[in-house]
Amino acid sequence: MNTTKIFYAFLFMIAVAVFSSCSTKKNAIVAHRGAWKKNNLPENSIASLRHAIDLKLAGSEFDVWRTADDSLIINHDAHYNKLLIEETNYADLIKFKLSNGEQLPTLHEYITEGKKNNKHTLLVCEIKPSEISKERGKKTALMTVETIKKLKAEKNTCYISFDYEILKQIRQVDQKAILQYLEGNKSPVEVKADHINGVDYHYSFFKKHPEWIKEAKENNIILNAWTVNEAADMDWIIKNKFDYITTNEPELLGERIKNNK
Repeated sequence: MNTTKIFYAFLFMIAVAVFSSCSTKKNAIVAHRGAWKKNNLPENSIASLRHAIDLKLAGSEFDVWRTADDSLIINHDAHYNKLLIEETNYADLIKFKLSNGEQLPTLHEYITEGKKNNKHTLLVCEIKPSEISKERGKKTALMTVETIKKLKAEKNTCYISFDYEILKQIRQVDQKAILQYLEGNKSPVEVKADHINGVDYHYSFFKKHPEWIKEAKENNIILNAWTVNEAADMDWIIKNKFDYITTNEPELLGERIKNNK
């Protein structure tokens, strides 16, 4: 093994240790788009983020898009109020409020809020693949990392994406970033070879490939499953001792974890 490979392997082990230290036990809860459902809050809102932090969950996931005028905003879908985000300026998007009266949050606002009074909850940043071009998606990733670094939130944040090239782009500029892949078409060994720290797949992929669970554990690859909302699926994931479980039902999942002890 040459010096470069040794260096990458060392950084990879540090990154896994840092991420794992955010939770001292298996089956840690990640709120999908914040903790929104029980209290009927808008998904991906500051309010849903704040509630996830107040619940002291292990993580709170959110989604990043880039507008036509290069603003990084938080929203799940490619459209907001029937406007295509990537082809619309930020000023035109914020004319429409969220259901609780909030303004559509920027990444800067979201991360700033996520750092406040938060000693427990990792900010799980999903960078959406661009519907315009691969290169635009990678540039969005670089801008996202730059913003998070400016806010000194690197230790509070990890990155996830369905676009493998976005994760590889982030790795080029940040050797310590925690990266997890979402698509479900690569084995844990494959993502490890590209210095990606975790597999964060829909739980159905792990049911189709139960060998990936063992493979991930043997290779110190973070195991996360999404979006686990039914009690029976929660119980299966809990039994297999995943590192993290992403859900729209964090309160229910907390009950299932207690019942499975």
